[in-house]
Amino acid sequence: MTEHFLGTWRLISSENFEEYMKELGVSFSQRKLGSLAKPTVIITRDNDVITIRTETVFKVNQISFRLGQEFEETTMDNRHAKSTITLDNGVLVQIQKWNDNLTIIKRKLVDSNMVLECTINDVTSTRVYTRA
Repeated sequence: MTEHFLGTWRLISSENFEEYMKELGVSFSQRKLGSLAKPTVIITRDNDVITIRTETVFKVNQISFRLGQEFEETTMDNRHAKSTITLDNGVLVQIQKWNDNLTIIKRKLVDSNMVLECTINDVTSTRVYTRA
């Protein structure tokens, strides 16, 4: 079912992202850069390994994982986290943990777009990507 996510995606809208980054503990300067970035996300699969590559003019980040298996990652804002990604009713659900913190990132397909819902505590950001 992950094949629907495969491909190249470009950010077309973003709501509440700066507040989400602030809740994550991202510095002021990094939040400003993050708000300006218009990422391209490339999702590929090689057998059972899925790779999500996020590219901006400022930075490139890549994670590779197997569904349901915890992995270590360094996030775009340089947090060192442990993540697990599962597929739940067609939604890729990523639970990211670090220093007693937790954020949930849901990737789902709505119409022809990929919608990311990023939540930490009571702050949620919604970012919409379209196929490139």
